[in-house]
Amino acid sequence: MNSRIRMFVCLPAVVLGVAAFPALPQTVAPSPPLQPVLHDGRHDFDFEVGTWKAHVRTMVHRLTGLNDWEELDGTVVTRSLPMLEGWNESEMRVDSSTTHRRIEILAVRVYNPVSRQWSIYGSSVKTGVFDPPQVGQFNNGHGEFYGQDTWEGRAVTVRFVWDAVSHDKTHFEQAFSQDGGKTWEVNWIYDGTRVGK
Repeated sequence: MNSRIRMFVCLPAVVLGVAAFPALPQTVAPSPPLQPVLHDGRHDFDFEVGTWKAHVRTMVHRLTGLNDWEELDGTVVTRSLPMLEGWNESEMRVDSSTTHRRIEILAVRVYNPVSRQWSIYGSSVKTGVFDPPQVGQFNNGHGEFYGQDTWEGRAVTVRFVWDAVSHDKTHFEQAFSQDGGKTWEVNWIYDGTRVGK
């Protein structure tokens, strides 16, 4: 059989061989997993900007096991810092109608866009210095912030909890822990009602 005939004889076998093995599906490279969009929280404290009627309950003798509370009323004014997006400062002045005690404090809130966390620095007219910051973030309108400080010579972990209850209501609690956060004593509760709209 000459080479031309051999070629025609072999050709059907090649065609049959191709037909017998269907084409393999093409593999598509998997898409890279979607990266979660991280929340930019620089405006999380915007809810607090404005003037508020303040009601404060504060524990008189903290970390003693006593449940003695004092109530004070007054005003909170929170302002945005126009050149520092999202940052703000808040002034509180409250008085007790029974003991005539006055509390005047300032809070400055600064946002770190790298860690996506807030640092809250507080100071009192009585001390004139800022306390160590409370650091944390918001999740769905609920913010938790933690720091280390001392109270009457004792080391404590401090927790701030902020809740944007509504456009016209806000709630804040401060708590101390002496055991690294296993147990907490709430010793300051602030409820604010917005003045005006």
